[in-house]
Amino acid sequence: MTPPLSRRGVLAGAASIGGAALGATATQAQAQSQEQEQAQAQAAEARRPGKAVVFRDVRPFGARESVDLTVVDGKFTDGPAPAHAKIVDGGGRIALPSLVDAHIHPDKTTWGSDWISRKPADGIADYCEQDVEVFRTQKRPVGERAYGLMAHAVTRGTRAMRAHADVAPAYGLAGVEGIAQARDRLADALDVQIVAFPQHGVVRTPGTAELLRTAARNGLVDMVGGIDPISFDNAMDEQLDLVFDLADRYGVGVDIHLHDRDEKGTKVLRGIIERTRSLSLRGKVTVSHVFCLPLLKDAELAAMAEDLSDLDIALTTVAPSAELVLPIAKLKEHGVRVGLGSDGVRDSWSPFGNADMLHRAHLLGWVTDVRLDDELAACFTAGAHGGADVMGLPRVEFKPGDPADFALLRGECVPQVVVDMPQRDVVVHGGHVVARNGELV
Repeated sequence: MTPPLSRRGVLAGAASIGGAALGATATQAQAQSQEQEQAQAQAAEARRPGKAVVFRDVRPFGARESVDLTVVDGKFTDGPAPAHAKIVDGGGRIALPSLVDAHIHPDKTTWGSDWISRKPADGIADYCEQDVEVFRTQKRPVGERAYGLMAHAVTRGTRAMRAHADVAPAYGLAGVEGIAQARDRLADALDVQIVAFPQHGVVRTPGTAELLRTAARNGLVDMVGGIDPISFDNAMDEQLDLVFDLADRYGVGVDIHLHDRDEKGTKVLRGIIERTRSLSLRGKVTVSHVFCLPLLKDAELAAMAEDLSDLDIALTTVAPSAELVLPIAKLKEHGVRVGLGSDGVRDSWSPFGNADMLHRAHLLGWVTDVRLDDELAACFTAGAHGGADVMGLPRVEFKPGDPADFALLRGECVPQVVVDMPQRDVVVHGGHVVARNGELV
């Protein structure tokens, strides 16, 4: 039995209970006040006009008549320009979608460094050795060199890039980390996907597979790569099984370099198709270069393109020559996504390259010997819409809701721009001017 409380005990107990009640009431009132303040802040934010910019007197795709483009919160709108909108005078310039570099190696570049003299090389293994030498002798770290090149690309009107970073025991994950640093510094001006690329081979170089696994498992990369599973790695099934298992296990994409021009190339491509189908990786796989495709007969090309389209396997080309550039028009007829890229830029492989995707569109026209206006315009489209499609980005067509990623330049029409490559006077990303006259803002 509980003993009876004295009057003093009862009063003390009541006071204790009352105090607790008062404390609870105060806490509830405080919480309600915080909720009200939060709700008021949210309401005020909802009423606040979006960040708006009007780009006056511009000609989308070289139209004869100029228009005003209104951007609110980074996207085009067909609504009236808000009264508070910032005004940017286009001066009658052409407005063109910013371009997408679907295949570039910023980690290898010596951009902004002293000139290096390259040595003779006979095959990928020799180039890999020279890559390591350049990596060890460069005074500036990967992050700084990659940033210089990627920032330069922005000033030339690049809105996004898929950046391949060498992953090998000679470097560890320095390439991945360096590109990530550059990506973060340019977050407001450039969208970047990073590929862990085993340039030295997945199987032939022990330790590479574990580095790929670490990069994928820790979320350091968007994609894992491979390289010539037969002719360079000499282990097609082992390489492809490992790469595709990583993609399936860790939810990343695949982007494989395939340089073989003969039946080895088509055999690897079939292996990629089979694994994409069996692991339900539709839309998450890209094959770069694919030099075997341009050499196929029309019927063989059509059959391969149908399989690629069915699994939404994307392709990229860097337009290296008339014989090796992908037949973009034929592939697009079958619904295959095809992007254009820079590849290596001023690295141990080549002294050439400039990360200017308008120049790359120009080179695409040059190597394919085009001369008609629609053919030249198609070269630009490959660098703009083709790359966006490969990277899974929305196209920029100046329609309401499209991202406001574009460049303003002086010119007559798209074909003339592809040929003459005028300076990108103004570069806009997400509705904000990020570069003017070749310099970051």
